[in-house]
Amino acid sequence: MKAIKGSLKASRLAVTGAAAASAVLFLSVPAFAHVTVQPEGAAAKGDYAVVDFKVPNERDNASTTKLEVAFPADHPLASVMPQPLDGWKVQVTKSKLAKPLTVHGRQIDEAVTKVTWTATGKGIEPGYFQKFPLSVGQLPEDTDHLVFKALQTYSNKEVVRWIEPQKEGQEEPENPAPVLRLSAASSGPHGATAEGASASSGAKDTASEASTGTSDTTARVLGVVGIVVGAAGVAYGVLAGRRRTHQA
Repeated sequence: MKAIKGSLKASRLAVTGAAAASAVLFLSVPAFAHVTVQPEGAAAKGDYAVVDFKVPNERDNASTTKLEVAFPADHPLASVMPQPLDGWKVQVTKSKLAKPLTVHGRQIDEAVTKVTWTATGKGIEPGYFQKFPLSVGQLPEDTDHLVFKALQTYSNKEVVRWIEPQKEGQEEPENPAPVLRLSAASSGPHGATAEGASASSGAKDTASEASTGTSDTTARVLGVVGIVVGAAGVAYGVLAGRRRTHQA
């Protein structure tokens, strides 16, 4: 009996421990239903990039009908171009800069401060998400990230403000602001990396070597053909001379 009771007690403890572990795991899993921003490929400092603002619908009884994204004032972007999306109209807002930017040797005195998408149809329905692509640039070279602020409006007029910055060493806030991480500056123009440039150079060298090898082979073949033709001509001349001699 003691053995059975001990076994039952151990089983209960195991079940309780497993339940507690599951609860801790559940509580420790971060919430992924945030408005986020990610690059398509790389977002290198000093380059241009295509970025996607990913907007999930967190409500069961309302659709997302509007997204407003405010751009960082401390690192203004002169070029922001949205991609057309079916079912959405987009508005790009620009403002004067206190300090002009120099882009490709040209002075820019205004930059995009906000982009707004408004649904013309159902919007983002419950259980779905939507990506909102933008081509942006030039990305700054003096920071490792860009912090945006986003407002998500639902069909029931509720507004969720994704504007809270992530503070180092602290837990993620309830409504974190979208953050775009920037990679190291590329060595080539407009995103051409050193590795890509090396590969391109290697390809050119290989093509050059192949071309040179082909030329050498062709020259050798032509040389051999020339020798054979020359030898045949000489032999023909000798034979023709002998025939004339016999005929005479």
